[in-house]
Amino acid sequence: MTGPDTLAPRAPLPMQTGACGSVAAALVAGEVAFAGSGPGDPELLTLKVARALLQADVILFDRLVSDEIMALAGPQAVLEDVGKEGFGPQVSQEEICARMVAHARMGKKVLRLKSGDPTVYGRLDEELTACEEAGIAYQILPGITAASAAVASIGQSLTQRGRNASVRFLTGHDMKGFADHDWAALARPGEVAAIYMGKKSARFVQGRLIMHGADRATPMTIVENASRANQRVIETTLERLPTDLAAAELTGPALTFLGLAPRASAQALTDLKLELA
Repeated sequence: MTGPDTLAPRAPLPMQTGACGSVAAALVAGEVAFAGSGPGDPELLTLKVARALLQADVILFDRLVSDEIMALAGPQAVLEDVGKEGFGPQVSQEEICARMVAHARMGKKVLRLKSGDPTVYGRLDEELTACEEAGIAYQILPGITAASAAVASIGQSLTQRGRNASVRFLTGHDMKGFADHDWAALARPGEVAAIYMGKKSARFVQGRLIMHGADRATPMTIVENASRANQRVIETTLERLPTDLAAAELTGPALTFLGLAPRASAQALTDLKLELA
């Protein structure tokens, strides 16, 4: 019997389908799955992406996908490194799209594997357009983006009541060089931003923010290799950002937070892990 204070059983939800009607839980021959591998820790991989790695015939993967995650690929998978490095070696976007479409037309189960989440600075739109123009069906399997993993590692939140009701995801540089943004808005007290690909643009970002009135003591935090065993956290300020970044000699992927400093407890835990490593 169901009374006013009891809940009736729910009917099961219908199976969700991906773009063009493909079932999102499995790869399909002749289609492309765009997947996010997360920040690098294989335990942060979604179950859907883990299944896709096992099922794929061809995996086109980016440079920042970790070795631990690539080790989860099925034995039948052909692995193709199509990574790009900022201001470094490149596989052209045209070639990536051409390979992806060619494999799908051959009836392969194609996995286009990107680090983080494919919808955040993953050049996803260009590759979706290539599929659409070629008549190739696709699905999108999201992943944990670097900002979520990095902010968790410093014991902070991207938004906080009374501090910031919004957060900005920025890129340090784009196809034309250093990227421009609404610096006047970013320079206001209490603003928080996650800056992707910001190592080489640190001095540019610093100059633009100070020029628009930002406090030189604004906290800045750089997280290198977020979620991975070799993660490093550099705590600094806007005034010291380029100097401290250069001194750290970072070699891995790094994300810079404007307006956030690590909590003391989170920093202590990081230090302890480094001592035990």
